[in-house]
Amino acid sequence: MSDTIAMMEQIGQQARAAARLLSASDGTTRNRALALMADRLLADREALQAANALDLAAAEANGLTPAMIDRLRLTDKGIQAMADGVREVAALPDPVGEITEMKPRPNGMLVGRMRVPLGVIGIIYESRPNVTADAAALCVKSGNAVILRGGSEAIHSNRAIAACLAAGLQEAGLPAAAVQFIDTTDRAAVGALLKSDRYVDIIIPRGGKGLIQRVMEESHIPVIKHLDGICHTYVDRYADPQMAEELTFNGKMQRTGVCNATETLLVHQAVAADFLPYMCHRLQEAGCELRGCAETQAIVGESILPATPEDYDTEHLAAILSIRVVASLDEALAHIEAHSSRHTETIVTRDHGRAMRFLREVDSSAVMVNASTRFNDGFQFGLGAEMGISTDKLHVRGPVGLEGLTCLKYIVLGDGQLRQ
Repeated sequence: MSDTIAMMEQIGQQARAAARLLSASDGTTRNRALALMADRLLADREALQAANALDLAAAEANGLTPAMIDRLRLTDKGIQAMADGVREVAALPDPVGEITEMKPRPNGMLVGRMRVPLGVIGIIYESRPNVTADAAALCVKSGNAVILRGGSEAIHSNRAIAACLAAGLQEAGLPAAAVQFIDTTDRAAVGALLKSDRYVDIIIPRGGKGLIQRVMEESHIPVIKHLDGICHTYVDRYADPQMAEELTFNGKMQRTGVCNATETLLVHQAVAADFLPYMCHRLQEAGCELRGCAETQAIVGESILPATPEDYDTEHLAAILSIRVVASLDEALAHIEAHSSRHTETIVTRDHGRAMRFLREVDSSAVMVNASTRFNDGFQFGLGAEMGISTDKLHVRGPVGLEGLTCLKYIVLGDGQLRQ
C-alpha cells in the first residue's frame, strides 16, 4: 500500500512537470509528436499483439464473456484504426492559445481571454485498450499531461500502448512523462489518484456505473462525467407520424447499449391511438421489449408489459423501451424533469413554438428537435474525437472534445496604466 502511494506521488510530480513543458510547446510540435506516436503504434504492432495475447489468455481463464473478450482483442485492423485515430486528432484545429473578446477599457487597457490547457488529467477507464491511445492523443493535442489507469483485464495491452505513446513524445522532443500509465492492478492506486489534488486538475472516468459512482464518492478532484443516460423521445401532438416513427426506432434500436439511446418514449394522447400500434409492432418485430403505462396497454394490448415506476428511472442499455402517454406538453416536460438523467432529450413536432419551448425548458446536455437522441456524440456534432459526454454544468457540458480539455483565463494588455 505504501509503495503504491509512493509510486502515485512520483507519477503526479512527473506529470505536473511535464504539463508545464507541454503547455509551453507549439501546436506544430504537438502534432509531430502525435504523428510519431501513431508511427510507433504501427511499428510495434507485433509487440502490441503479443501483450494483448496475455490479456486474452487471462480473460479466458477468468471466465470473461465472449463479448468482453472481443472488446479486449487487438487485431491488425484495430491497431491500424488506433493509429489512424491518433492522426485524426492531430488534424483537428488547435484550441490552445486562442484569444477572444479583446475589449478596450476607458483607460486604454485591452482585456480578453485566452484558451489554455487544464494541466494534468487523470483518466480511469475499463476494457477497450484503444481508449489508452484515444485519450492520450486528445490530451497531448490540447497541451495536457495525462495519467492513465486502465482496467486490470487489459493491463498488458495498455502498458505496451502507453510505452509506444511515450516513445513518440520523446522522439518529438516532448517529455515522455506527459503520458504516464499506472502500471499496477492494485485498486489502491485509484484511491491514491483520486486524492492527488496537488498534481491532478481533472478526473475523467470512462466505464460502468459502479466505476463512475466510486470516482464521484472518493475524488478530491473535480470530475467530468455522466452517470446515467436516461434519454427521452417525445412525440408531440403536432409530430409528423413517419418522422416520429423513424426517429423513435433509430433512437432505441440503432445501437441499444449506449448512453445516448432512447430509454423512454413519451407520446401525446392526441396521437397515441394512431401512432402506438404500428410503432410498438415494429419495435417488437425488431426484438425490443416494451413496458408501458396503463393507457399504452389499453391502446396496444397485452403484448406490452406494465411499466413500473422504476422503469422510468432505469438506463436499460438493452432492447427495452419504457413508454408513457401524456396529456400535454406540460406533462411531458414534467416527466422529463422528474426522470431524466440530463443527458439527451428530443421532441418530434412541426410546431415551432412548442419546439422552442422544449429547447428552453428541458435541462439536459443536449436538447434536440426532430433528430434522434443518438446524435449526441462528438463526431456527430463536428467536434472530432471526444473523451465522453458530460452531464455536469461545470466546466463542460455535452460531448467533451478538445475544447472541453481546456479552460479560459483572462489576459490584460496594458501600456503602463496605474489603478487610481
